[in-house]
Amino acid sequence: MLLFLDVDGPLIPFGGSPRTYGTGTDLGNPLLSRIDPSLGPQLLALGCELVWATTWAHDANECIAPLLGLPPLPVLDCPDEGLPGLHWKTAPIVEWAAGRPFAWIDDETTDADRAWVARHHPAPALLHTVDPATGLTGQDLATLATWTTTVA
Repeated sequence: MLLFLDVDGPLIPFGGSPRTYGTGTDLGNPLLSRIDPSLGPQLLALGCELVWATTWAHDANECIAPLLGLPPLPVLDCPDEGLPGLHWKTAPIVEWAAGRPFAWIDDETTDADRAWVARHHPAPALLHTVDPATGLTGQDLATLATWTTTVA
């Protein structure tokens, strides 16, 4: 089972006064201090094949993965443009999944993306929208854990 990870919003929350963890500021980007390092082990515990699905692209392996304690992950390529009315990641994620079950955590998924995936992907898929103000929470992780257990 695959788990596609967005960074901005889910892993780097954009709330008014987000909690900071004091890590990542030495990498030249103060937003990196908003990454909760405990999320890495929790994501790994889901037992999914993790894939970056973010505009950070390969920089996610250099900047984000070490803060989370993750190994280098495969990276979904960013197309020049997406299909009209859909998030730019939707079709490339379905193509990458190639009929395998997947979950995708992002702060920008919509009902249009869910409907398109339901029509074009034969396996179970969870498009889980994370509140960018808070980022990935324990409740989000519980939802993912429940879904992966029921699909496995």
